[in-house]
Parts: sequence; structure tokens; C-alpha cells
Amino acid sequence: MLPASRLDAIVARLALAEAELSAGPERDTFVRLSREYAELKPVVDAVKAYQQALADLEGVKGLIEDGGTDSDMAKVAADEKNALEGRIAVLENELRIALLPKDAADERDVILEVRAGTGGDEASLFAGDLFRMYERYATLQGWKVDLISASEGTVGGFKEVVAAVRGRGAYAKLKFESGVHRVQRVPDTETSGRIHTSAATVAVLPEAGEVDIKIDDADLRIDVFRASGAGGQHVNKTESAVRITHLPSGIVVGVQDERSQHRNKAKAMDLLRAKLYDAERTRLDSARAAERKGMVGSGDRSQRIRTYNFPQGRVSDHRINLTLHKLPQVMEGTALGEVIDALVAHHQAALLADEDAA
Repeated sequence: MLPASRLDAIVARLALAEAELSAGPERDTFVRLSREYAELKPVVDAVKAYQQALADLEGVKGLIEDGGTDSDMAKVAADEKNALEGRIAVLENELRIALLPKDAADERDVILEVRAGTGGDEASLFAGDLFRMYERYATLQGWKVDLISASEGTVGGFKEVVAAVRGRGAYAKLKFESGVHRVQRVPDTETSGRIHTSAATVAVLPEAGEVDIKIDDADLRIDVFRASGAGGQHVNKTESAVRITHLPSGIVVGVQDERSQHRNKAKAMDLLRAKLYDAERTRLDSARAAERKGMVGSGDRSQRIRTYNFPQGRVSDHRINLTLHKLPQVMEGTALGEVIDALVAHHQAALLADEDAA
């Protein structure tokens, strides 16, 4: 049973946040309290449902133990007791998950990077397929996808594509997608019907704002040049493409998607902040890195996490031994949520096990 004092403290914190909001605080405080209220409200609703179920159980037990209760009523009460005990177990588990420590970045937008790996043209085509899968999944979640940069493959797809995915809980859902994704299929150009294996690398970084990462202009080398690739005559006329090198870390980012040099620079700075923020999180939070490695992989981009086998129509996530025979639906984004939800559930179960062990 969850400690009553802990649950009462959560209910009291929500009431305090509600009172402070009613007082009309200044804008920054209002935004912070509104976010806290939105996070606490469903937890408090679950707490109250749990507490009510416990109170109902005590009432039913009293009825059963009362010597004056007739046999028919006692049987009804016994059935109700069993039902309430099952409901309490479910509510308690949901509450324990809701009370697990949150990753501070879970509610952030993300920078999604997909790069072709081994496999030549087929790898570029697969990278394009993965990016479209994430686009469709994002649309189903009500998120917005903004392209930051893209380098197309020679026969289609992408050698590299980078985009911002904006929406509530984007990082919480997508953070386990980092790693090597492998595909097994017969390429369109293969005349003998031989199955090829190729790969693409996915990286998911929590987006960082200026308040998170301070960048000294003196630490930057900014180069501008003419954009290459699709774009008609314009790409040959203006130096709109931007490449930024962060000298202390050696991180290099480049953007040429927009016609405006100013907009390309802004996108490049967003991408640089995300990379620096992710590097800092990894450096400072060794516990997080160990946790991810133990639960669903470290997020290391050299780690193979999933295989998409087209001849067998299956998707296998190697970190949790999950196989779904729904490859078309996964690639369409409609069944990707089943894989992601399973990863999240596995991660939560491992955290609960650690909590129990402690």
C-alpha cells in the first residue's frame, strides 16, 4: 500500500498551486504553476480514486464482518470485496508509475536526425522510409514536424535528414528510438531477388533553449556558402547556406534548407544547442546513461536496436525481445506506437523493480 502521507502531500501541493494561480501571479510564475498544475491534476485524480477505493473496501469488509448481515448480502459484499481488491491493485500500479521520477527533458520538443548507414543507395531509401514513418507517427500524435536540413540520396531517400518535432511529450515518446535500425528486403534494383541488409542511424535529442545552453559568440566559427542541390536557379545566386563550428567541442552543424541566410543560421543554432545540451546531459548524468543501457539500450548510435524484415513482414526490437508482424502498419506510423509503448512500459517496469529493491 502506498504511504498515505505521500499521497496527501501531492493533493496538498495541487491545492497550493491552484490557490497561487488564482492570485494572479506574474507571467513566468503563472507559466511554471500552470505546467505544474497540468502535471499534478491527473495524478491527484488517480490518488483520489485510489483513496476512495480503499475507503469502499473498508466499508465492504465491515459489512462482511458484521454478524447481523444476511447471507445474500454477505455474498454480494464478498464479490464486491474481490472486485475492489483487483481495482485497488490496478490503481496502485498506475499511481506508482505516475510517481516515478521524471526525466526533466520528457516534455521537450526534439531534434530528430536520420542518417543512411551501411548499404549504399538502399540505406538512403531506408533512411527516407524511417523519416516518413516518424512524420506520420508525429501527425497522429498531433505534433508538428519542421525540416531543418536534408541531403537527398542519389536514387531517392536521404543520406541525412534533420527535423524538429514539436509537441507535448515528444521526447518522452521518441527518446528510445536512438540507435541503429536495420532493414532486410529485396531492393527494387535487385533482379535476382536476393535479400539485402542495410541500416540507418537515428538520433533523438531534446531541444534546448537559450536559457539551457549559453553559447559564447567567440566560441563560434560561422561560414556561409552557396546552397547545393534542389532549389532551382536560386541556389547558385546567394550564399544562404550556413555552417557553424563550435570550437571548444568541435561540433559542426550545417543548414541550407531555407533561402534566407538568417533563417538557416537560426535553425543551425537550434541544432547546435540541442547537441550541446544532449552532450552536457550525458556527461553530468551518468546514472541516466547507465539506466538507459540497462533498460532499453544506451541510445548509443552504434547499437543495433531494431530490425525491419520485409520478406517476413515483421519488426523486431532487440532490446525487449518484441516482435510484431505488422511491418506495413509500423512503417505507416499507425503501429509504431505499439513498439514505443512497449519500450516505455518496459522502462517503467524496470524503474519500479529498482524502487522495490531499494
